[in-house]
Amino acid sequence: MRGPSFQTRWLPAIAWATLIFALSGIPTLATDLGTWDLVLRKLAHAVEYAILAALLLRALRAPPAWALAVVYAVSDELHQHFVPGRAGRPLDVAIDATGALVGVLLARRLAR
Repeated sequence: MRGPSFQTRWLPAIAWATLIFALSGIPTLATDLGTWDLVLRKLAHAVEYAILAALLLRALRAPPAWALAVVYAVSDELHQHFVPGRAGRPLDVAIDATGALVGVLLARRLAR
């Protein structure tokens, strides 16, 4: 019996990474919610990278999933640096890395 195909394992992670890249290319995602805008955007950073890391763990079936998610977070912030109205921030990489760690831990726990 064959294992999961490339498409089954990798396509969800690639699609999610593509969505993150597309959202990072939008010049502004600000709302008129004041402080809540900042809180919700940072929470979205954590959640999107938790999902990415869980999908990468599923695809790789190995611990480097977290590291790969963090490398992608760094590249995403670099991308944002070149988008008018956006900025690449080390704090966002830290938030993304924390979200990725939570995603890996939850995925492992749910896989038991």
